[in-house]
Amino acid sequence: MGPRCAWTLLLLQVCVLQGCQSLSVSFPGQLPIYVVNGRTLTLQAQIEQSPGESISKVTWEHEAEGTRNPRRTVVAEFPSRGSGERVTVEKGGAVMKLSNYQRSDSGVYIVTVTEKSRGPVSANCSVYEYEAVHHVSVMVNVSHSILHCREAWGTDPVFSWMHEKVTVTDNVGKVSADGSTLHLSIPLCGHFTCVVSNKLGHSSATYTGVPCEGNTGGTAVAVVCLLLLLLVAGGLAFLLWRRHYRHYSNRPQRLQESYDDAI
Repeated sequence: MGPRCAWTLLLLQVCVLQGCQSLSVSFPGQLPIYVVNGRTLTLQAQIEQSPGESISKVTWEHEAEGTRNPRRTVVAEFPSRGSGERVTVEKGGAVMKLSNYQRSDSGVYIVTVTEKSRGPVSANCSVYEYEAVHHVSVMVNVSHSILHCREAWGTDPVFSWMHEKVTVTDNVGKVSADGSTLHLSIPLCGHFTCVVSNKLGHSSATYTGVPCEGNTGGTAVAVVCLLLLLLVAGGLAFLLWRRHYRHYSNRPQRLQESYDDAI
């Protein structure tokens, strides 16, 4: 091995060693983050450092989204300060908490970690307001017997289906993986209701098809029974009227007979 190869190998080892020991910061878990209005936003950064490194400062910044000229605002610093009474930092600046979350607090949050002997490293995550379920609707594909449920902008919507106020089973149809589509195994009749819910509540919409055969038969039976009941009631009323009429029509003749007997 020549001197040039030896120096190259040494430089590679130094680069790998420094890379393994370099300061890093990230946000573990599922992103973006959604927060209910009025609740507390908690952001936790994962800071990794090698032995001997000393963190001098951790800075939290906020950048609003949807503005023409986005500007970063310092929310909190560790160990120096927090921004007002709503913001606190914990665990050496790795955790930032913001109480009474409002829509204006949505946007991008940037955490910057500064080490004494190295340059700063940063990570960011997007934060949005947790929205309630809105404007649920049901669309139908008659030719394929498919029902589609749609929702406007709710966060983490969960879909469920009911047929005639009973939860849909495999006998009625097959629900898609996300729950928003129902492939029917029965005729498109009766009432199909889609319920969309999340942690803030639920909303629903109903599609009404033609009456099902079973329901039509039951309705016909009810109508026939009602007609029979009316006929029986009318017959009884007629018999009572006739009896009452005979009673009063015979009364003058009886009075005349009594008067003749008296004479």
